[in-house]
Parts: sequence; C-alpha cells; structure tokens
Amino acid sequence: MVHVPYKGGGPAAIALLSGEVGVLFAEPATIVQHIKSGKARALAVTTPKRSLALPHLPTVAESGMPGYDVTSWNGMLIPAGTPAEIIKRLNAEFNKAISAPDMRSRMIANGYEPVGGEPERFSELIRTETAKWAKVVKAAGMKVD
Repeated sequence: MVHVPYKGGGPAAIALLSGEVGVLFAEPATIVQHIKSGKARALAVTTPKRSLALPHLPTVAESGMPGYDVTSWNGMLIPAGTPAEIIKRLNAEFNKAISAPDMRSRMIANGYEPVGGEPERFSELIRTETAKWAKVVKAAGMKVD
C-alpha cells in the first residue's frame, strides 16, 4: 500500500468514492453514511469491539489480527487553570447532552459512540493514547515536515 495524505476525512472519502484510491482507513463519522447508502463497502472496524453504528461488521481482531486496536476519539477540552466548579458544571452538562436518547441515537447513526464520564477518565485516555502512539512514531522513525 502507498500512503496518500489528504487534508482531512472529507477529501479522503471523496477520493475513495471517486476511485482515486482503492482503500481507506477512515474515522467512522466520515464514512458511515456512505457505507449505509451502499456507496462504500466496509471490511472491518479497527476498534476492539464492534461498532454500534455498523454492528454487522467484524473487528480487525475477529478477522484474523488478534489484539488490533486503533480507536478514534473526540472530547471537549478547555484551557488549563479553568476553575474546578466550571469544569464540573461543563462536564455535567456535556454528559447530560450526550446521554439524551435523541442525541445518543443521532450520534450513533453518524458513527460516534457516546461515552461521557469524568474529566479524569478522559485525561487518562489522552495520556494512554499519547504513550501508545509515541512508541509507534518512534519505531517508525517518523518526523514532522
């Protein structure tokens, strides 16, 4: 395979749909609607468990590569030093919003899997992911251009 860089998921999805590239590793929200409409064919999800949006798709691990785990995630961040009471209030409102049934179903339909939780949990995810991918970057000898 040859890596073809694009300036985001939208242009990469267009490249797949137009036949410019033959395969795409995509963030679910970028491609899920094209999969559901039949314009793109999904082979597997890269997460350790099946997608709520596309539960019929196997995971890469189920497809023969045990331990494969590449997950995309999004979150809400605010400036360091924000008072604790503001953080607590924003976190509560954010969790309330993503757990509302209509919001939850819309997020899942668009390829997102709402998780929520405490700020400390998200901070730990960021630390874990940073350490995980730092090893990959170092082992591959990647450099910023």
